[in-house]
Amino acid sequence: MEVAVDDIVMPGDKLKPIEKVGSKKKVILGPGLRTDGEDVYTTKAGILKKRLAIYYVDCHQKRYIPSQGENVVGVVTQKAGDLFKVDIGASEPAVLSYLAFEGSSKRNRPDVQVGDIVYAKLAVAGKYMESELVCVDSFGKKGKLGVLSPEGMMFSCSLNLVRKVLKPDYPLLKLLSEELKYEVAVGMNGKIWIKSKNSVQDTIAIANAILASEYTMPSEYPSLRNSIMKALTVLR
Repeated sequence: MEVAVDDIVMPGDKLKPIEKVGSKKKVILGPGLRTDGEDVYTTKAGILKKRLAIYYVDCHQKRYIPSQGENVVGVVTQKAGDLFKVDIGASEPAVLSYLAFEGSSKRNRPDVQVGDIVYAKLAVAGKYMESELVCVDSFGKKGKLGVLSPEGMMFSCSLNLVRKVLKPDYPLLKLLSEELKYEVAVGMNGKIWIKSKNSVQDTIAIANAILASEYTMPSEYPSLRNSIMKALTVLR
């Protein structure tokens, strides 16, 4: 059976013909898809989605498979010579070199300790290779990447919720920002870091709101925001 975008798919389903990989119109196959010659098959159960030129299977999944170019949130678990081992929720830890920070050198090493939370980009990722992280963009600038404040809170969620939060039309964060001041870093590995500029209670409330949004209709987000603010008013 051939399937198309927005269809429910099962492992082994064949996609209806799409633009060939390598043609003038570039197509990228994301998680849940594989090729066999010129045919494309699904490897996961879920809903077939397309965003711009990227095809992928949207499914409820917690185990993360590293993919090059994705931003992730991880915890430094070990210092090994010139490298840091970072737990990103995959089957194996990723490595982060001290030279992968803006302005770092042998004389000017970044202040990274075991237990620190980092927001980084996967520079190398593959099935048969060790994942490598960097905390700079292609211009060597840190931007929003780097070591995150220990005053924040990191929590885990499904990969499905992460993709939902990262959508341009996801309205909950905007609604919450009307009432609360906070910083957020969202990793494609199912890790989200939150830091409120007011209190720990606000940080926890924002995290709970994001987790609750996975099973809440967008039309109900305003009432979700109001209930969170009501609870915070009682605590204050």
